[in-house]
Amino acid sequence: MTWRWEYNPDEDNVVTGAPLAFVAQVEKKAGEIVRAAAALYLDGFTYQGAGERMKTADVGDGIFWYMIVPRDERVYILRVQCL
Repeated sequence: MTWRWEYNPDEDNVVTGAPLAFVAQVEKKAGEIVRAAAALYLDGFTYQGAGERMKTADVGDGIFWYMIVPRDERVYILRVQCL
């Protein structure tokens, strides 16, 4: 398995109506978070610890909420808010 990010439950429910420039900022930051998570959880698939709580990340025009799930080797973007 390989680390990546995805929208949860899906892209339509998370980013519909958000400006494309903002969505691009969110996706760029999500890529950075994925790289950090992959370095922190070297073999996330076998991770046995407690899961992480939901976190937020600021981007130029707003904020988004995400969750890192090591066993799935995923960063799930749960909600975005463009200011």
